[in-house]
Amino acid sequence: MTTSIATIKITNLRLRTFIGFNLEERQKMQDVVINIEIQYPAKNAILEDDVEAALNYKKITKAVIHHVEHGRFLLLEKLVSDILDISSAHSWVQLARVTVDKPHALRFADSVSLTLEYHRE
Repeated sequence: MTTSIATIKITNLRLRTFIGFNLEERQKMQDVVINIEIQYPAKNAILEDDVEAALNYKKITKAVIHHVEHGRFLLLEKLVSDILDISSAHSWVQLARVTVDKPHALRFADSVSLTLEYHRE
């Protein structure tokens, strides 16, 4: 077998944080829904069946949860960028994509979302 690229998907991680620049948004936590996709070479994990050869998505998720729940963000762009930095920090990560939805941000919309991507060069 040649190189195998694994794709980890963390789907609909529902957290609460302070997000927004209006006074009400800065005083009351709001729901956010986070989706993360991470790609890394999994050849060693496949061949060895060794935990140390795989990317630890639980560790990444815990770091995201801590950062989001303890943070304060004016802009969705900053929140997504921070999560992307956490998601792409490991040297094995070749691609990471983060989308954060802010439900009920607009009166007639289910949510507003923003997506950012990282590509290792």
